[in-house]
Amino acid sequence: MRHPQTRAVHPPVTEPVGSSPMGVPLYQGHLFSFDAADDLAAAFHDPGETFFYARMGNPTVRSLERAVTELEGGAGALATASGMGAISTVLMGLLRSGDHVIAQSALYGGTFALFQDLAERWGVDVTFIPGDDPAEVPDALRPTTRLLYLETVANPTTHVTDLPAFTEAVRGTDVLTVVDNTFAPLLCAPIEHGVDVVVHSTTKYLSGHGDVIGGVAVFADGDVHKRVWSHSAELGAVADPFAAWLTVRGMATMPLRVARQSASALDIAGRLAAHPSVTRVHYPGLPDHPQHEVARRLLPDGCGGVLAFELTGGRDAGRTFSEAVRLIALGPSLGHVSTLVMHPASTSHRQMDAASLAAAGISEGTVRLSVGLEHPDDLWSDIDQALAKSAAG
Repeated sequence: MRHPQTRAVHPPVTEPVGSSPMGVPLYQGHLFSFDAADDLAAAFHDPGETFFYARMGNPTVRSLERAVTELEGGAGALATASGMGAISTVLMGLLRSGDHVIAQSALYGGTFALFQDLAERWGVDVTFIPGDDPAEVPDALRPTTRLLYLETVANPTTHVTDLPAFTEAVRGTDVLTVVDNTFAPLLCAPIEHGVDVVVHSTTKYLSGHGDVIGGVAVFADGDVHKRVWSHSAELGAVADPFAAWLTVRGMATMPLRVARQSASALDIAGRLAAHPSVTRVHYPGLPDHPQHEVARRLLPDGCGGVLAFELTGGRDAGRTFSEAVRLIALGPSLGHVSTLVMHPASTSHRQMDAASLAAAGISEGTVRLSVGLEHPDDLWSDIDQALAKSAAG
């Protein structure tokens, strides 16, 4: 019989016999032991389905990776500690000094800042294009071009990229297409349109409840997946098992949430478009949106829960509106069950100068709204009173 001190350090491990768990078990521990030294050594080179140290893989994290791989129709996935962790892992895993990237100008601010850093410190050249016409791509191609970076629905202007046309523009080259699909999970499957890598901030719609920070990258090709995995293991931006478990739990209700949020966002966008204090509404579901026809093809089941709008009073009106809402929360992020509002130019896109903001279609008066699960009539009541206050100054 072992001493109590030893038994405290080595509790028995309970594994199910004759039954299976209904949900994904949470493997919070990060170490796994082996019976054979050669098996441990082999795991360091290619872990596959063998787990030994959580920076290289964890059963709960792997469950999330498999779930999102199936969701996007890929060959494999890498879960990370944040959405920017996923983007950084992919870009740093696929690029080196001297490479060239083509990216649309309407990008999330953090992604734009990362491209600036890669250009200034690592010598990666970046050409920004409007993303309206696929003919922009061959005009920007160079022998050193390695990546085309796009967003399915751009943050916050809701610019919709014609993914089939843009991937066709690099077909037959060595250029890989990377697409941020954070705004359109379930609504669009970019890999079906020829995309090589899809990234998500799982913080948003996949987890959906505002209690997780995470990211994931999904790969259409297993070799590209393995190449980036090798880099990610050294970069260390790995997902926490508990965050992965919460995300898998949240994904179970995502079909219901996304459908409701898309329908409510369209409802609110229509009401905003008819309001005298609003000069413009950015939402692909509206007929006057520049990419409305593209959205009808690419997003037939809904355009997501995020919209943006411009107020007649500019930045001051936007500030007044954001502080006047009562049901809606003034806060960062999106895809939450609760509705959120924020001012992109001073928050999520603060890294951009005036020229970059203009190129991305973001004005000083742009207000972003992430529609939650509240009843749209209650949301409109709050929005309407806030608009009245912003108009009054």
